[in-house]
Formats: sequence, structure tokens, C-alpha cells
Amino acid sequence: MTVLSLRELNRATLERQLLLRRSERSAVEVIDHLVGMQAQAPFPPYFGLWTRITGFRPDDLAQRLLDRSVVRIVLMRGTVHLVSATDCVLLRPLVQPIMDRSLRTNSQHRDEIADLDHVELAAAARELLDEQPRTAAQLGPLLAERWPGRQPASLAQAVRCLLPLVQVPPRAIWGRSGQPAYATAETWLGRPLATEPAMEDVLRRYLAAFGPATVADMQTWSGLTGLKAVASKLDLRSFRDENGRELLDLPDAPRPDPDVPSPPRFLPPFDNLLLSHKDRTRVMREDDRKRLFAVKNAVLPGTILVDGFLHGTWRIDRQKNSATLLVEPYRKLPEGDADAIEAEGRRLLEFAEPDADHDVQIAEVDQ
Repeated sequence: MTVLSLRELNRATLERQLLLRRSERSAVEVIDHLVGMQAQAPFPPYFGLWTRITGFRPDDLAQRLLDRSVVRIVLMRGTVHLVSATDCVLLRPLVQPIMDRSLRTNSQHRDEIADLDHVELAAAARELLDEQPRTAAQLGPLLAERWPGRQPASLAQAVRCLLPLVQVPPRAIWGRSGQPAYATAETWLGRPLATEPAMEDVLRRYLAAFGPATVADMQTWSGLTGLKAVASKLDLRSFRDENGRELLDLPDAPRPDPDVPSPPRFLPPFDNLLLSHKDRTRVMREDDRKRLFAVKNAVLPGTILVDGFLHGTWRIDRQKNSATLLVEPYRKLPEGDADAIEAEGRRLLEFAEPDADHDVQIAEVDQ
């Protein structure tokens, strides 16, 4: 069985993630190709699309949220994802086991809802949400009128697991703000959820965007278990990584030369590239992984890739009429990469803060 080196695995993944070169595809096409983008914060997907699409502008995504071509909804790993309307109705039924597990295991709310009729609760919530989108703070007290003595927050949390709830604009519209307000996916999109979604098709798409990958990688990405049996039904090619693990892949998927150049890339907070494999050494060293994820409240920063691997973090500091991009490398940058990072950083500032004066500051490190 062919062994894929770490760099071969890295370059294959970057190619499929549209990070070796920017794509000419539309925002919706890229979101579909990536099988969604993690989006528990409202604006990181804009940066994730900018770093992958030639000439991407904020309005290219904002308008798609407004016309309901894409939506934000809890999906893989029980986290909010930005997906196309088509993927919303396909994927939401597949991740229901994750939502059921949350109902059983959420220690903060489970006792409040354990003896409730979930069908009745879901029906009451659907009626309220179909009247108009509501925030959790609005929905909970209305449900508590029907179930007095129950904590409104627990009732609203249960509904989040029982119903397919999308977060509606103005939430996540570039340049605007708003609390998450919810509508049911069926009402917001005007279509039902898929009745027989095929996990086999989803795994093929995962490999097209994240492969080659192990079954454990697939389960880490999705939050689901039992995928070995699903993968066994697919016509896939097998490889080994340098540690002997079996990697599965689509037979004709691109696997570039390991020496193909990989330009510096600015990834947004929570980019799925960093979250969608059990073994993440294809894009980061183990010590860098520990450093990145040792953050307060699990709020990940933006990150930079240098030669295809995690090499540090970034953030933008806006002060009145100036915007400064602060880059903190984890170690000394290879010769010439600082200039490339500064140039890409200035393009990032032109995208994110077009009305400000720009400065890029790269912190110095000793080694």
C-alpha cells in the first residue's frame, strides 16, 4: 500500500481546501465544496472565503444570506456552520444524533426538560417561530407560559436540539450587528428537510474537501460515530500515512507534488482546516496544536499558514482611522516569508478595513 508522506498529505489537503491558489468559484460554490464553514462567530467565514476566492468582497456573502441561498445552523460537531440552503436540508437530519445526545448530556439543562413531551415542546416552539423569528430570550419565556415552573433558557435550549433552527439576518451581515434570532429551516427556506439523506455522499464530499483521511478523521469532522461501516460501502483508494494508519481517498482526487509552493495564507478563527481531522499534524506540529488550543474559553484566534503549516496567529486592531494587522509567529520566519506575509497582510487589511490607514506589524521571535 502506497505511503503518503506528511508533505504529500499536507499539499493534498491544501489543494482541496483551495489554499494553494485562489478559486474563481462563487461564494456559494466554495461553501458547498467545503461542505460548510464553521461559523459560531458571525464574521470568520467572510475571511475564510476571502483567503480562498479571487476578488471576494463582503457583499458576495452578505447578499447570499439575505436571499437565503446560504444559512447558519447547528450541524457538524454540534457547532454553528454556514452552509448552502441545499446542504442545510440535507445535513441537518444526518446530525440529529448529535442533537439527541446533547439533550441527554447537557448538565445545565437536562433535568429541566427530562420529563417533558419533546414532540409537544417542538410543536409549540415551531408554532411560535413560524409566526416570526425570535431570539432564545424571547422564545424561552413564551414556552414557559405553557410549562410554568420550567427555566425559559432550558426550554429554548431543548428546542435548539429538537428543531432545525437557522439564525436569520441581520446576524452575520457584514457591517451590521444583531442577536441570534431563529426560524425553522423549513419555513425560512420554503422546503422540507431531506427524508433519506445519504451519508455515503457526504463522506465522498468530505474526502473531496479534506482528504485523504482516516475514518477517525471523518468522525472528528462530523461528530458522528459508526462511519467505518458507511465508508466500507464506498469505492475508495487506500493509502498509509507515515505512522501506518489507513487513509481513504477518492480514486481520482488531486494529490499534488509535495514540493509545490504554498503561499502564506491568513485563516479565520475556527477555520475547519484546523478542526476536521483527528490527527492534525498534516497542517500543524503537535506543540503548535497545544499552543493554539490552550486559549481561554476555546475562542480560537486567526492563524497563518507558512509553507502550508500553522506558523502563528493574527488579529486586527482598529483605532479610529487606522487599522493594524498584528502577526505573532510561533517561531522565526524562513527567509523571504516575512515580506510575503506583509504583502498578503496588506491585502487582508484592504479587504477588512478599506476606510482606514493600514499597518502590518510582525512580532520578532528569537528562534
